[in-house]
Amino acid sequence: MSTKAHKQGAPKHVRIAVISVSTTRNLSEDKSGAWIKKQAKKEGHEVVIHQVVTDEINAIREMVEHVTDKIEPNAAILSGGTGISPKDVTIEAVRPLFKKELTAFGPIFAQLSFDQIDSAAILSRATAGIINNTIVFCMPGSIKACKLACNGLIFPELGHLIKHIRE
Repeated sequence: MSTKAHKQGAPKHVRIAVISVSTTRNLSEDKSGAWIKKQAKKEGHEVVIHQVVTDEINAIREMVEHVTDKIEPNAAILSGGTGISPKDVTIEAVRPLFKKELTAFGPIFAQLSFDQIDSAAILSRATAGIINNTIVFCMPGSIKACKLACNGLIFPELGHLIKHIRE
């Protein structure tokens, strides 16, 4: 079956949570989260929550568990906290919750990043996986990285991913 045929029947509009991880920004200063929210709506998706959470393992984990258990979006997009500094703990908070990991997301995002920012792309630890019935994407917090991940990978495949999760 072709990819095009395989994507037929995939939902065009899904429910999305936007979570920004930051110790320095609040919701009114969250440019990346605001862009993701605006772009998701432009794509026809419903943004069911937009929150900023502090860059602490327990706070991130509690937020993700609350969102995936209680709000139940089809997808959650987390921006920030994926670097290598000691304060970057998004991956440590979220990865243990995955029941399945999309192991290709990080390397493909790194390749796209490499094409734009050269060897600095190795600093990102972007990842994605499934928690409950929600696909969760973790990516860097810069607006440029968010645009790259959302436009290049997430939004083009979102309906297709949700279709498979629902099977």
